Amino acid sequence: MDQQAIRAQLPTLVAGHVPRNIRTFKYRVFDGEPKRSSMGFFVDPQPFDGTVIATTESAIVIKTGRADFAVVDRSIVTQQPADGDKVHVQPYARRRFDGQRADTPEERTETWNGTSYSVKTIVLGSATAKLPIPTPQCPELQSLVEQLEELPAPDGYRRVTHLLVDAGARDFTWEDPQPDDIIKTPPEISFSVATGKFEGRVTVIYERGDDLYAVELHRGEELVERVDELFFDSLGEVLERLIDDGTWRQIRLEVLSVPTRARRQKVPA
Repeated sequence: MDQQAIRAQLPTLVAGHVPRNIRTFKYRVFDGEPKRSSMGFFVDPQPFDGTVIATTESAIVIKTGRADFAVVDRSIVTQQPADGDKVHVQPYARRRFDGQRADTPEERTETWNGTSYSVKTIVLGSATAKLPIPTPQCPELQSLVEQLEELPAPDGYRRVTHLLVDAGARDFTWEDPQPDDIIKTPPEISFSVATGKFEGRVTVIYERGDDLYAVELHRGEELVERVDELFFDSLGEVLERLIDDGTWRQIRLEVLSVPTRARRQKVPA
């Protein structure tokens, strides 16, 4: 989407949709690119509702307030609306394995003087997705968990665990061996995914002898692919190549209602 061209067209496109007593209008652009706050943190946009007022070759212009508009890239929406349609738009937001947004405040229960109370915590700029497995006892498995949760994905916006969430990772299993069994039973994390690139089991294995990692893809009993001798900072790149089909970048658009295109003509009495 050519933002410079859209910026030049917008005054004409919105002219008939801004109240006469308002001289300026605001707009936001949703083109699949991550946004940053004034403090430099990545920000996950909120979903919104509005009415489509114009459609160009590359953009959909949606009125969201009296003088507020959204410009959405047509090439990445899941549905193409018509002018006048009321729509619900959900831009991509990083999520946790439980389906909640990754920027949702974390809630915990604490007790003081015999009374229990809930505490909500949010860290600015933090949008982690914790793996749904218990805290490992094996130091090597613990390091693997931390690396998947903290390392950035190749897009620089998500972390590796966000990549796994977007790939539909589920049914997690793991090996958490005792120190004496680390060669016989290597630490590993395994999960199922279903994407346009691969559907089956993915296993990330720590190889103690080389102090490196391996990634295996299984479909049933068949070993589809194995990538060996991976440094920890290569895990995101390899997992993206193997299982990330890019559909997470799409902007979900749902048509809520359509206008009455034509009024029924009254029949003379």
